[in-house]
Amino acid sequence: MYLTETTSSSSSDDETFKNMVSFLVDNYSDQLHSLILSPDSRLHYPLFIDFAELLNDYPNVAMLVFSNPSYYLPKFDYATVSAQRLVMKDCEAGSVSIIKDNVHVRINILGSPLESPESYPSIGKVRVKHRNILLTLKGTVIRSGGIKTIEGERKYECKKCKYVFPVYPELETGNMIKPPLACLSDQSYECEGNKFVPVENSTKFHDYQDIKIQESAQLLGVGAIPRSIRVILQNDLVDIVKAGDDVIVTGVLTAKWSPDLKDVRCDLDPVLVANHVRWTNELKSDLDIPEDIVIKFKKFWDKFKDTPLEGRNAILKGICPQVFGLFTVKLAVALTLIGGVQHIDNSGTKIRGESHLLLVGDPGTGKSQFLKFAAKLSNRAVITTGLGSTSAGLTVTAVKDGGEWMLEAGALVLADGGLCCIDEFDSMREHDRATIHEAMEQQTISVAKAGLVTTLSTRTIVFGATNPKGQYDPNQPLSVNTTLSGPLLSRFDIVLVLLDTKNPEWDKVVSSHILAEEQHHKIENVEDLTSSWSLTMLKKYINFVKGYFKPVLTKDAERVISSYYQLQRRCGTQNAARITVRMLESLIRLAQAHARLMFKNEVTRLDAITAILCIETSMTTSAIVDSVGNALHSNFSENPDTEYAKQEKFILEKLRLVDEFAIIDSIDGVV
Repeated sequence: MYLTETTSSSSSDDETFKNMVSFLVDNYSDQLHSLILSPDSRLHYPLFIDFAELLNDYPNVAMLVFSNPSYYLPKFDYATVSAQRLVMKDCEAGSVSIIKDNVHVRINILGSPLESPESYPSIGKVRVKHRNILLTLKGTVIRSGGIKTIEGERKYECKKCKYVFPVYPELETGNMIKPPLACLSDQSYECEGNKFVPVENSTKFHDYQDIKIQESAQLLGVGAIPRSIRVILQNDLVDIVKAGDDVIVTGVLTAKWSPDLKDVRCDLDPVLVANHVRWTNELKSDLDIPEDIVIKFKKFWDKFKDTPLEGRNAILKGICPQVFGLFTVKLAVALTLIGGVQHIDNSGTKIRGESHLLLVGDPGTGKSQFLKFAAKLSNRAVITTGLGSTSAGLTVTAVKDGGEWMLEAGALVLADGGLCCIDEFDSMREHDRATIHEAMEQQTISVAKAGLVTTLSTRTIVFGATNPKGQYDPNQPLSVNTTLSGPLLSRFDIVLVLLDTKNPEWDKVVSSHILAEEQHHKIENVEDLTSSWSLTMLKKYINFVKGYFKPVLTKDAERVISSYYQLQRRCGTQNAARITVRMLESLIRLAQAHARLMFKNEVTRLDAITAILCIETSMTTSAIVDSVGNALHSNFSENPDTEYAKQEKFILEKLRLVDEFAIIDSIDGVV
């Protein structure tokens, strides 16, 4: 691509340029001040502007930038130099000011009409009509290439007329710079020279990175395959995203010839040259929850001040309402999604805050229903099945692209900061299951493939569902019944067993519930939280309590958890795979999650005992309750607070803490 430096330009272009400069000086003088005071003039600097403001102040300039960005965006970059000169006049004499030539205008379309579907299509709907307009695409980074250096400009001198002109690379042909066939002199007579020499030290270099983004699978219809597109990042945009990040990219759509490979047809592939990249990972976790919704939550808990467990059960009934009963499973799903507080000790070692849940059950016990519902409740979720998952598909794959090896993110990396649901967990091959050990406990994945040695972050909740091997035998340990290894089972905070024991009374109640659901669908009343919680309200509630509360353990809770752990270590010979130090960490996490669920900032005795009840249900042979835990027939009690009082007394008796807490309660009563 050959561009000549012309001194004369049309009057309309001059007017547009002046408008650009005045817009930058009027609205972004602070950014320009910090630019000229920056010491290093060789760096590339971004200047962020809002398209909504530009449309408001200079609508004609905004329309030109939108309709022909490849011409007007470089003009905008030149305008920043003139704007810096104007701002520099107002600077204090003592300050060291340098005008920066390498400034790039980055256009943020947030809150502007460009968020309409025409200029904001999904990746699968990108067509030729979207070329050469300011296009915005949303997706997840699945591949991140290395950072390279490319030539951005080279100057040539004509041997005949000594005219110097710049030549720019062509993206379509792989950023190659070719000298022109004839002299590009703009003098009055035409120079017909065709011999040129490159001018020394005139080459400008740019940082360059190739990434690939894929549309979110959750936004697709049934049967649709997620599409992907290559994105080119340059200068200040390189190395700001990694595999697994959710991004919104604004740029210019162009095409690039695919690499010339043997027996492969050469095609023009669509490529988006990025102008602005917005990272949306933070937006996902910190969803803006309006103040009136928070007040609604507080009023809800004020109503249930005297009977808090009744309030908790009202929330739990909103989880997977189409499944009758299964109170323990619904409580476990809520605690897993909310999670505990991540702890970092003095040496920098992290103890994870995310909990993991495994459902082991007979066919038709609603395991997959819970998996799907949990994925809807999470801001970021990846659902996969064990049979179709390999170790590379779960972690990362090394892919060769254009002669260069790259890492492509798998399910656990894509679910970073969210939830990874693995159905049919037992049908995974043994060595594939072993790859997720590190991801579940250390929350990282260490990779050494094709000369690429790196560590990727996987702060994800793993939610698994599996069938028992043949008929479930209560006398055998869990590892025998599920064919899952001990190290893997110990990483799950809660393992719930759902056995279909063919209870006639239970079958009658369940069938009437399912038939009632079929006959009339209840109209959800979002305003009244005491009767029903909608999916959107549950999602907001979980996000709010996760971000707002950081519960700490009280002395009572510490005493209960410590006593229970010691009792399990003494009694648990058959379930040795589950009773490790990880179990103690699981108890703390579940107690913290329950405190968050109960809208509190401290972990009380109630939270500790609820965590113990969850762990007890997930034990095949319990140290406290002498029966096999079957979570399938657990139902919502009509009077949960009185039932809890009985459970607390029973557990404290087993832990031999009744007298100790009776004294503490009597002292508290006197005080």
